[in-house]
Amino acid sequence: MRNHKDLIVWQKSMKLVKELYQISRSFPKEEMYGITSQMRRAAVSIPSNIAEGYGRGHDKELIQFLYVALGSASELETQLVICKEINYLTPEEFDMLNNLNTEVIRMLSSLINKRYYHPC
Repeated sequence: MRNHKDLIVWQKSMKLVKELYQISRSFPKEEMYGITSQMRRAAVSIPSNIAEGYGRGHDKELIQFLYVALGSASELETQLVICKEINYLTPEEFDMLNNLNTEVIRMLSSLINKRYYHPC
């Protein structure tokens, strides 16, 4: 592994950020500093914390940052449900974003378990 950019979970989380930004452009303008901003910050936090953890160079710190990324993905999961419930997301948009986020959550959990039990 050369760096964080080689990780599929980082690549998927970057795709999630891109898709979320594109879709959230259609949210009501009065939400720009509300749920739109919160969701974008949570999404951006995921690949950012993966990158920062890998940049630290120690498994203990990496795991800590992966947990932060996992927390942000869980936060985003709730925000996606809220947006679906208040009709800011179409069912198709929700499914796409939620499925991608769920995949990121699974991959982060797997990476944490691998690093926690088998440090490299």
